[in-house]
Amino acid sequence: MARLHEYQGKSALARNAIQIPRGRAVTSPEEAILAAAELNGPVVVKIQAWTTGRAALGGVAFADAPDQAGAHARRMLGMTVGSFPVTHLLVEEKLPIAHEIFVSLSIDDRARAPVMLLAMGGGTGIEERAASVRRIPCDVRAGPDRATLDAALASMPLPPQGRANLARAIDRIFAAARALEARSLEINPLVLTSDGRTVAADCRITVDDYAVIRHPELGIEIARELDHPPTPLETLAYRIEQQDHRGTFFFAQMNAAPTPDSKGLIGFHGAGGGGSMMSMDAITNAGFTIANFCDTSGNPSPAKVYRAARVILAQPGLVGYFGSGSGVANQEQFWSAYGLAKAFWELDLDIPAVIRLGGNTEDRAVDILHSACKAASLRAPVEAYRKSDPPARIAERFASLVADARRAGAQPWTPRPPRRPAFVGTDAAACIPVRQGRLWIELAAWNKNAPAIIARASGLLKDDRGRPATATSPDDFLTKDSESIACEVECRRDGIEGVFVDLDLDPRSA
Repeated sequence: MARLHEYQGKSALARNAIQIPRGRAVTSPEEAILAAAELNGPVVVKIQAWTTGRAALGGVAFADAPDQAGAHARRMLGMTVGSFPVTHLLVEEKLPIAHEIFVSLSIDDRARAPVMLLAMGGGTGIEERAASVRRIPCDVRAGPDRATLDAALASMPLPPQGRANLARAIDRIFAAARALEARSLEINPLVLTSDGRTVAADCRITVDDYAVIRHPELGIEIARELDHPPTPLETLAYRIEQQDHRGTFFFAQMNAAPTPDSKGLIGFHGAGGGGSMMSMDAITNAGFTIANFCDTSGNPSPAKVYRAARVILAQPGLVGYFGSGSGVANQEQFWSAYGLAKAFWELDLDIPAVIRLGGNTEDRAVDILHSACKAASLRAPVEAYRKSDPPARIAERFASLVADARRAGAQPWTPRPPRRPAFVGTDAAACIPVRQGRLWIELAAWNKNAPAIIARASGLLKDDRGRPATATSPDDFLTKDSESIACEVECRRDGIEGVFVDLDLDPRSA
């Protein structure tokens, strides 16, 4: 389920005829001062973080003057929630509250229908007041059951006009949830003001992932459930996944720094959900802090695995790269080995890597990764393992490699631009387009090694009067990025220079 920021959710409510406080989102103390001045009265400043209990974290504060709002903003924008910095605040009018109501609409999977929860007294601690919460069944078309809703409203100590206003607001909330295709929509609190308004003072909205494409107005960056606003790397990873559907690529950042008693921060690369979770337990038990979760499974292309490795290695401070997933994967593991080998060469990997490539063609995959990394003369060891090697054992081996590197004076990973052969982008090489990239072949190397390069290109290349050419149609060759990457790595394994696939990290730039 894709989550909305509070300010995004409130904008969506306003478009669906639900009143919200006056105010706007800001990203700096100066913007907070201006927003408070525009409201010309007492304001509330709130961090925009996907967590409950913001007030207890110091993430909600009231201000009577613009400068005071700016001071709160300065403090809040220096906060982190979990491992992630607060980047947005909401500056709103302070409401004259007469009554607070808790309203929550969600999908009951057992009943296969919406259900609404309603209670007097919103805000923090609603979980402890569960006995007072009324459950109202809903029809997906007609909305809340009228008899149950009327009984719930009648039990609330509200004046008749307040009940009438609340009933109208509830109908609008249901209509908004349906229009947004929301899995859940919670307003806590829905405020009845002393001047007669019914205002959504806070909201939490999640939208069905498969509905996000139909709602560009919501501004959802990633149609996945995360416990924090998407980071730039998570946004990039999501774009990679959307542009290449060969296999899956899921990436989520978890920790920006190791815990005090940790052996260090590591980049994690799994394959297969269950096996990945088991491997994460193994590396955590070995004393490491995991920077990210990553899963490339379902027979991913080498290009997708390559980009996944590039994303993982865009995180600073790593002491190692640990890859391990299912031991019975039915995907062809040698494709993943090609993608990893290419990424490690381009980034000149100088931190230890341990990769468990259990599954189909694992022997071939292990051989490719070992020999390609050896041929690349990497500055740190890269070791590959099979399904017969338990995650706990390879995690133990990984720990010893990291300890050896530390004793030898190795420094934590610093992200760097990928290296490119000198012939790339020059007239000294032929350029053949492939999916989201280009295959470059140095002409001098082709003249010297054309038969060897052709032999490693799966029959896709031929010689045309001393120049490399495609043995298939250009449109067909565009789809052969996997075979082109394999050709590059196989040539490097055998000491043949002059072949390079230049892949765009962000597919949108292709």
